[in-house]
Amino acid sequence: MTTEERREIPDRVLNFGSDTPKPEQSTVELSENDYEKLPKPTGYRVMILPFKVKERTKGGIIIADSAREREQLATVVGLVLKLGPDAYKDLDKYPEGPWCKERDWVVFGRYAGARIPIDGGEIRLLNDDEILAVVDDPEYVLNKF
Repeated sequence: MTTEERREIPDRVLNFGSDTPKPEQSTVELSENDYEKLPKPTGYRVMILPFKVKERTKGGIIIADSAREREQLATVVGLVLKLGPDAYKDLDKYPEGPWCKERDWVVFGRYAGARIPIDGGEIRLLNDDEILAVVDDPEYVLNKF
């Protein structure tokens, strides 16, 4: 994955920062203005954008809103948006360095973190030690396990 691809925010929050729905696509740009409007995590917290299920299957079948909402509640994969100033700074706890960085896809506990509603979805604030793994492809994780 190139640096350019890592800077793009996935379309899993379909309306973030906009009043008009975006067509289904692989990624959308998050403007600097929208990014700056996000809350700044404090201390050792990590801000995560949970992966959201697509509106249609590969075959074109529209997935009901209720089914997508249930899947969203069960989501355990998300994109790291921001790290708090103290995240992964404790060398006793993290002697090998940070577990993740901004723009990484990570796995976290189903009920972990505080949920904050935003336009088109939610973000989560987790403690730095609630990150369980880093993954390359969130769709693979959700579809295979």
